[in-house]
Amino acid sequence: MDKLKQGIVKLLQEDARYTSEKIAVLLGVSEANARKAIEELESDGIIVKYSAIVNTEKAGEDFVDALIEIKVTPQPRRGYDAIAAQISKFDEVKDVYLMSGAYDMMVIIEAKTIRNISLFVSDKLSVIEGITGAATHFILKKYKASGVSLIDTENTKRIILHE
Repeated sequence: MDKLKQGIVKLLQEDARYTSEKIAVLLGVSEANARKAIEELESDGIIVKYSAIVNTEKAGEDFVDALIEIKVTPQPRRGYDAIAAQISKFDEVKDVYLMSGAYDMMVIIEAKTIRNISLFVSDKLSVIEGITGAATHFILKKYKASGVSLIDTENTKRIILHE
């Protein structure tokens, strides 16, 4: 990837709302060159999606997130990829990672209730051939997401019980 495209990727990771005009100004190139490079990044699958980071607590969204560690027996000639592809197809799944350590994969899911997460693990995940174990961890509070702090420092007052 050339220097222009690297610069564009970095800027869009900082703020996906940047227009091609703004990117051109920041990188000192013509808007046409910036727009062309962005289109190439998209068509080459380097830029996959533009999204917003939402503080779900402030938005009043009632979802439960869980991190699920999975032990996997890799499939012959396909390794972990086939199992990751199966897991990725479920709507609840936000992220799937191959990991080092005690577990082989980590899956992050979002559902309406803890019961929905329980059903996901028992009815969808556990029946996939090659999965030999799982540990589910519920995310209680997000302090930072995608590199952005979600901490409201003005409203993080605690009740003092003893002075």
